[in-house]
Amino acid sequence: MYLNILFAFLWALVVSLFSVPSIIHVSHTKKLLDEPNHRTIHAVMTPRLGGLAIFAGFMSAITIFGQFREGVQHLLAGCVLLFFIGAKDDVISVSAFKKFFVQMVATGIVMIMGDVRISSLQGFLGIYELEVGISYAFTFLVIVGITNAINLIDGLDGLAGTIILIISLCFGTYFCFYSIEYAFVAFCLAGGMLGFLRYNIYKARIFMGDTGSLVSGFVIAVMSVKFLEMNAVPSAPATAVAVLFIPVFDTLRAFVLRIGNGKSPFAPDRNHLHHRFLAMGLPQIMVVVLMLMLNLLVVISTIWFSGAGNTLLLVSQIAFAVLISVFLEFQRRKSVYAKV
Repeated sequence: MYLNILFAFLWALVVSLFSVPSIIHVSHTKKLLDEPNHRTIHAVMTPRLGGLAIFAGFMSAITIFGQFREGVQHLLAGCVLLFFIGAKDDVISVSAFKKFFVQMVATGIVMIMGDVRISSLQGFLGIYELEVGISYAFTFLVIVGITNAINLIDGLDGLAGTIILIISLCFGTYFCFYSIEYAFVAFCLAGGMLGFLRYNIYKARIFMGDTGSLVSGFVIAVMSVKFLEMNAVPSAPATAVAVLFIPVFDTLRAFVLRIGNGKSPFAPDRNHLHHRFLAMGLPQIMVVVLMLMLNLLVVISTIWFSGAGNTLLLVSQIAFAVLISVFLEFQRRKSVYAKV
């Protein structure tokens, strides 16, 4: 079985790796390119259909080697919906409402038809079993929230792809012992993402676009729910948050800052973590490595102290996030005073 997982990973890797050059060629030929603007980091027009290669590698590998139990088939159905809305957005742009509606439908398919939902908080804040209505509502917020959190960190060459790769490998390693169906899901996504990263690291020749970030974010969100429901890992909620630390922290931090400034939490700006690290003068590749190391530091620390319990671990993670935010705010103010 583990050999099949390896084959699935390699299949997704090869399909993605060899698909990207053709996608780059077609994108340039048909002028399907992402134009630089005041919020983007790249300075030249770049294809943004890399998600097609990720999706091709992931879907072909999972359908050939995967197992369709425990809601996996419903996960793939949701992925197909998100693939089409993401591809349309990458080509001609789609309203935020339409993308959110499709996310709602995809999430509903997984929760209701696949019965993949969070039924317990495993003792966090003294909460165990959730009522059915609360379970569905909380699961919906988690899946949609994580899907969009992954989408929001896609702002730097190789950043989103690297974080998605690490998250997939972390969850996949656990699933190898507790849920073989989702081990295939995790390693197929990791393989597709690794093939794409060959062309996405600094200086990127292609971006994953909404096609890649929405599908990958949705897969990761469902894997997170499944990970929590296994109830086989000590302090599973804290461990899941640790694995997702960078996208979750980055999104919540951006929302808090926007609300604090009297803006909509969904208003785009340059206050994401990678923007702040770049403002400190760090090169792009160093920012990616730094954010990856921060995520791994939280994961390793949480696993090492897993016996401390969910509440203490989550409080520690929040404290670490606040510490980083204070440091970044200090650096921002220092830069402003220096200019004055």
